[in-house]
Amino acid sequence: MSINLIAKNKKAYHDYEILEKYEAGIILQGYEVKALREKRANLKDSFCRFIKGELHLMNTHIAHLDTTNRNFARDTRSPRKLLLHKQELDKLYEKVQKDGLTIVPLMLYFNERNLVKVSIAVAKGKQLHDKRETMKRKTQLREAAQAMKNYK
Repeated sequence: MSINLIAKNKKAYHDYEILEKYEAGIILQGYEVKALREKRANLKDSFCRFIKGELHLMNTHIAHLDTTNRNFARDTRSPRKLLLHKQELDKLYEKVQKDGLTIVPLMLYFNERNLVKVSIAVAKGKQLHDKRETMKRKTQLREAAQAMKNYK
């Protein structure tokens, strides 16, 4: 599976414990797709929310191109509807409502058929001590790998 990465939400891996991942389509306008081809998107501080039974991507910044007519362009951070199967939507809604989990976007990319896809995840927020533990573990792994490299 070859993907062309547009944007990645690195902060999501730091702030949340990822439990399940899903791939969703996204409804965009033509100029937004052109902007994504130039990698003019940012997923920082993005999240997903259910509105009238539909999942929407909120607070994602997709910049305007210089050639975009401002009269027809919508707000750069407007909500964008995500496309999932009904069973997946029901499953996600149940997890958000009952378990108090969060849905966060992980990355925005073009798949092999040149369609824009969003990788979303059901996540549980980390506490500060969990974040510190994760950072400590990563540092230990990096130091061990460095020591093994220097050992040869």
